[in-house]
Formats: sequence, C-alpha cells, structure tokens
Amino acid sequence: MAASGHEGGEDGRTRGGEVCPPGAAVAPPPLSPALVVPLWSASAAVAGWVARSLARAAGSRPSPLGSARARPPARPPLPLGLSSAPAAAMLGAALRRCSASAGLRSLLRSPRAPASTAAVQTARCYSHGSHETDEEFDARWVTYFNKPDIDDWELRKGMNTLVGYDLVPEPKIIDAALRACRRLNDFASAVRILEVVKDKAGPHKEIYPYVIQELRPTLNELGISTPEELGLDKA
Repeated sequence: MAASGHEGGEDGRTRGGEVCPPGAAVAPPPLSPALVVPLWSASAAVAGWVARSLARAAGSRPSPLGSARARPPARPPLPLGLSSAPAAAMLGAALRRCSASAGLRSLLRSPRAPASTAAVQTARCYSHGSHETDEEFDARWVTYFNKPDIDDWELRKGMNTLVGYDLVPEPKIIDAALRACRRLNDFASAVRILEVVKDKAGPHKEIYPYVIQELRPTLNELGISTPEELGLDKA
C-alpha cells in the first residue's frame, strides 16, 4: 500500500500518478480557485480595515490613493447671533442713513448771499479781522513810510506787504515810500518801487501813466528817474 506523497521506493515521489526520479524538482500543486477567491477577499478586507483604523487615528478621511490629504484651515466661526447676511444688511442700512443725512444737510444749508459791491469798495477785510476804509488804509501806510527813523529793512518789508495786497497803492503812498528811499539814499529801491507799480497794474495800461503823472513833481524834486527813462523797459 503506497504512503501519501511517496511511491516506488524510499526516495521516490509521485507527480500526477507518476514516479519522479530522486533529486528531481517537483512544483507544488496549483491552488484551487475555490481557495484563491476567499483568501483575496480576506486580504482586501484586512487592508481596508487597517486603512480605516489609521484614518480614524489621524483624524482625517482616507483618500482613494491611500494617503491622507491635508484639510484646508477652517474659517473662524462668527459670534453667536451673527451671520454674513445680516452684517451686510446692517452695513447697507448705515450707508443709506449717512447718504440721507448728507442730502438733508445740503438741503437745509442756505445759500450764501453775495457781498454787496459797495461794501467791498468802501472797506477792506484783512486776516486779523479788522475793517478799515480806503482812507484809513492809505493814511496808515503814509504814516508808516513817513517815520523819520525808518530803516532799509522796514522799507522793504512795507513794500513786500503792499505787493501782497490785491490792489495798486495810491500815489500818495508811493510818494511817501519814494521819500523814505531818498532819506535812506537808496536809489535802486526807488526805481524798483516804480517797476512794482507797473507790474501790479497788469493789463490796465492806463493806471501806470496816471501814477507817474501824479508823482512827477516828487520825482523831479528828488531826482528819481523812471524805469522808462533809464531804458529798463527795453532791457
């Protein structure tokens, strides 16, 4: 009677009912399909269970590729009782209230009445808040230039201030300034004062000849030449 796995001698092995010679390699018999399918299913089930266990331990869902993907950072939650839609509605309501109040203020603001021409012609308003008439203005500057102890700095400061005003100084103010130049023996400043008067006249060509006509006696008395007599207008 043949033993299991042995037949035809002590070293003989059988393969498919045939006796193999001693020392020959014998391939293992193939597995039955009935055994392969259950083993493959069990391996897949074990692998899936391991993947789910690792995913639960890592706190993320397993990806189809077998590696966990990083989740994007979650947006911070809004405070209780607030959401993006009510916030947008509140902002829109605030903007509408601001625009409505601005429109109401513009309607309630009364238009400023234009100042009368007579008041502008009879009084000058300065930054210090005082009001003085033309006569007071002229007298103040005549007194300034007639100071017997006026120096070169005060002379130039006074002329620079007059140039800053939107006006042409009266001939009597220029007369006092020219006499101050004569006392200081400053011929150049006297000629410069006449040039400034011509520049301040601007497009009104009739103002400068009128001022020179009024100052002619003073110019002759002090020996002061006009810029035209010196040829400075052609330089």
